[in-house]
Amino acid sequence: MVGSGIRSVLVEFILHKFDELVDLAAQLDDDAANTTTSTRGSNSVVQLVTHCCGMLRRWSSTVNLGVEVPRDREAEFEVVMPVAEVLTLAAEARAAFLTDIERTDLDAAPVFLPPGWNDFWTASCAGVLLHVLEELCQHLGQAEITRDVVLSDEADDGANMASSSSS
Repeated sequence: MVGSGIRSVLVEFILHKFDELVDLAAQLDDDAANTTTSTRGSNSVVQLVTHCCGMLRRWSSTVNLGVEVPRDREAEFEVVMPVAEVLTLAAEARAAFLTDIERTDLDAAPVFLPPGWNDFWTASCAGVLLHVLEELCQHLGQAEITRDVVLSDEADDGANMASSSSS
């Protein structure tokens, strides 16, 4: 745990959802992890993990602390890489996030709020971290659906090949 009270609960929830997303990627082979569904604009599990790594650090470091973390958001949704590489990226992002959290006053206002962001949750660093949790939950669900569709499609392809060869 990272401490006591709301800080600990918030950080543990964020880490739990992040770890679930990373574990999901770890269960897939490189092909499945880099496959998108047939829906236009869909993302692969690798792309979602990569995006969440960038998102995690943007909000915990760049926004809350004012320490810029370079990021190419568009590239996050185009990346193709081996699962082992995305797991390394995730481990690095997780460790850096924990370092950011140690330096964060949850009651303070974020140091750098991107233009156009004036939602109710941007009043405090705790609110920003709640947004991080919200995004992780959303993308974890997206990754779970992507995994289920990709693996179902692979199973269907295998069944179709088996029935074709027995005809």
